[in-house]
Amino acid sequence: MKVAPDAPILFFDSGVGGLSILAPARAALPTAPIVYAADSAGFPYGTKSEAEIAARVPALLGRLVERYRPRLAVIACNTASTIALQHVRAALDIPVVGTVPAIKPAALLSKNRVFGVLGTDATVRQPYVDRLAAEHGADCTVLRHGSAALVQLAEAKLRGETLDPTVARNALAGLFDQPGGDRMDMVVLACTHFPLVEAELTEAARQPIRFVHGGDGIARRIAYLTRDQPWPAVPGPGIAIFTRLDEGVEALRPALAGYGLTRLETL
Repeated sequence: MKVAPDAPILFFDSGVGGLSILAPARAALPTAPIVYAADSAGFPYGTKSEAEIAARVPALLGRLVERYRPRLAVIACNTASTIALQHVRAALDIPVVGTVPAIKPAALLSKNRVFGVLGTDATVRQPYVDRLAAEHGADCTVLRHGSAALVQLAEAKLRGETLDPTVARNALAGLFDQPGGDRMDMVVLACTHFPLVEAELTEAARQPIRFVHGGDGIARRIAYLTRDQPWPAVPGPGIAIFTRLDEGVEALRPALAGYGLTRLETL
């Protein structure tokens, strides 16, 4: 299939978490046209039912693909990927890249054979996470914890708000306080929002912890899938689309501009 140089890459998330995926992708493909879509009307996803997400995400992505005609779509959201990825791939006729928890690298790197998976409630309870843990960390103790508050902390950070340090401490306590938590040496950031507050998590950790997430791997996958395609000579303005525009979105403008997203639109 012939692809026009100005055909964008579409990134989709419930909020701003997907920016942690967009950043390494832009570093790998600096002139790629970007459309970043945030389902602000449906945010947050981590507290929604599987049925809600499985119905909502493919419908929204269908509308976005129809409007922006991207060459490739990235579901830059662990919750949406673990629940709706197959539904989206069945509905769209373009390549779709999902975001999966970085359990394999955590299992390879953990010296103590104990690592944590920190995500949303919806992600950490998925059978998909069970399968990854069994396949790659069968000899490891895998601790899990879901934190909706940490998602909100990342959104607040990008709005420039003062952050409550107890949020990161409480999120990590959900892992540290489990049996074996005192030996945990790796934490998988299994929500794309969480790398945005990695500095706050590092500050809150009771013991030395290495955090891992999938952003660089996804950037490599995007580059591979588009390896023979043409790109513009220079980067253009990125587009940020929200399903609902409100004061919170307006407060995000400076942070979005830092990621090259200078045009705001609504779906």
